[in-house]
Amino acid sequence: MNGLLEQPRLGVVILAAGASSRMGQPKLLLSWGGTSMLGHLLARWRVLGPQQIAVVVAAGENPVSAELDRLGFPTADRILNPAPERGMFSSIRCAARWDGWRAGLTHWAIVLGDQPLVRSDSLRAVLDFAASHPEAICQPSRNSRARHPVLLPAAAFRALADTAAPTLKQFLLARPHGVALCELDDPGLDLDIDRPEDYERAVRLAAERT
Repeated sequence: MNGLLEQPRLGVVILAAGASSRMGQPKLLLSWGGTSMLGHLLARWRVLGPQQIAVVVAAGENPVSAELDRLGFPTADRILNPAPERGMFSSIRCAARWDGWRAGLTHWAIVLGDQPLVRSDSLRAVLDFAASHPEAICQPSRNSRARHPVLLPAAAFRALADTAAPTLKQFLLARPHGVALCELDDPGLDLDIDRPEDYERAVRLAAERT
């Protein structure tokens, strides 16, 4: 491979509209690394140098929007989901339909809000992998199983707005060229935080890393 790869001009979508019903409280407001999990995610992605970060939140007053206020996150980069009870894919489609994206973006990363243990070097590796596969949808994988975040080139991201697919998984399966997987040895890719015991385990694992 000759020369430096041109990095994607990246938009980041952080999904934060869910009710966190299994957790019993908004999981993005849980404490992590001296801030909230939401604050941690925003800081982690800012370091990677995207052109824009947007957060999908439930419409109306809610604790996540209040946390974004506390963090100083601009209201202009908040995407409102009027019906978050329809599930994660409704938030993704809201992001694809949003008219607030800056011009010139080439790729979008769909980011779950509950994977704080994914290493920064893993995220950088996925971005580098996407740079080497600029027309492909890219995902990290561990033990050959696809994980998040999902990186989509512009055409695929825009297709989300009007897709008939009921879920992101079905949308990805129906893409004509499939998904390119970037195999990584990062246990943080395997851990989603859905229940209190998941959070407790994640806190223990984070302490063991330090």
